[in-house]
Amino acid sequence: MTYALVDCNSFYASCERVFRPDLKDRPIVVLSNNDGCVVALSKEAKNVGIKMCEPWFKIKDSFTRQGGVAFSSNYELYADISARVMQTLEHSAPRIEIYSIDEAFLDLSGISFCTGLEQFGRECQEKIKRWTGMPVRVGIGPTKTLAKAASYGAKKYVATGGVVDLSKKERQRKLMSIMPIEEIWGVGSRLKQHLNKMGIKTALELADTDTKLIRRRFSIVLERTVMELRGYPCIGLEEHPSTKKEIVVSRTFGKKVTTLELINEAVSDYAARAAEKLRRENQYCRVVSVFARTNPFRLQDQQYSNILSCKLNSPTNDTRDILHATKMLSRRVYKKGYNFIKAGVMLSDFYDKGVYQADFFIPNYRRPKSEKLMKTIDKINASGASKITFAAQGIRKPWSMQRYFQSPKYTTNWDDLLVVR
Repeated sequence: MTYALVDCNSFYASCERVFRPDLKDRPIVVLSNNDGCVVALSKEAKNVGIKMCEPWFKIKDSFTRQGGVAFSSNYELYADISARVMQTLEHSAPRIEIYSIDEAFLDLSGISFCTGLEQFGRECQEKIKRWTGMPVRVGIGPTKTLAKAASYGAKKYVATGGVVDLSKKERQRKLMSIMPIEEIWGVGSRLKQHLNKMGIKTALELADTDTKLIRRRFSIVLERTVMELRGYPCIGLEEHPSTKKEIVVSRTFGKKVTTLELINEAVSDYAARAAEKLRRENQYCRVVSVFARTNPFRLQDQQYSNILSCKLNSPTNDTRDILHATKMLSRRVYKKGYNFIKAGVMLSDFYDKGVYQADFFIPNYRRPKSEKLMKTIDKINASGASKITFAAQGIRKPWSMQRYFQSPKYTTNWDDLLVVR
């Protein structure tokens, strides 16, 4: 087997640069919900001393003076560009596993008979850059763990040009000898401390450790990692992601919310979005939960948090059924006299279509033409978010997130399409 890991460079920042070539070589940060703190940054931003999770208000002035540019999170843009990158990769390899929004594993079986693996990596880089505008690095190895290690090498060492092939044993051992233990896929900070106490500080030292000792002291999971570092595949490609066990939609409010009316509005909006996601998974839920809380960092405020759930008579993915449940739960979760800062909706206890067996003694009311209506709404909304909404979701939405620095939704909203003059 031969695997490749394709990883987008500084994904969020690179997405913002795709339609803003004037930002080349300028420091970029992407901010969290309500523009609170830094959640992503470009290499240039790191070079001027910006760190992850720094509060925006603390670095705003100095960062701007250094020519930096800040963006509010634009999740619609990032998700769409990610999908385009993954579709491009599907044209490049027989099998692909989407590992995260900016990473994918490729099965390169048979490709080495047609072209050199390093050459394939460079062609992959060039194709993704040409088709999507995104810069990527490519790590290649006989196991997924070694492909991850190769990606680390491609990121760490500029001379590689963003492509590292660890097909040969001597190259594997050379990179592992200078690769810190914490950079190995699946080795966290706690595991690092235990391994350091055993004198294991590099990937090569772990690869050369007796597997029986590793299994006895730790787990079969770390034993598999050791075997993968030695070049023996133990972790296969997962082409089809496992079905979700729950769906959660929650947001921090743009300002404090004190009334039941606004809590109901916000929760209804989150419920509608959760129902959309549920239908995309082709699932039906039977349990609906609503939660809300105050700001734990405002010690001068009275503190309160609560979560309540209800079980539906039968599984559904109809937004109307879910809204009915969340409205009832919102009334019970809400308490007068508190400054709420966050709320959310969780759907769980999923069923495939036609799998649930109804209880004879429980009323099982189904809305006529429910599926047809929901499909129609989803189809219309796919061409532009929230073209059709439910009245319970509100119109003005004063509680919505503050995103003062958000870029246009270049690829998902007709009104935001770039105009060529």
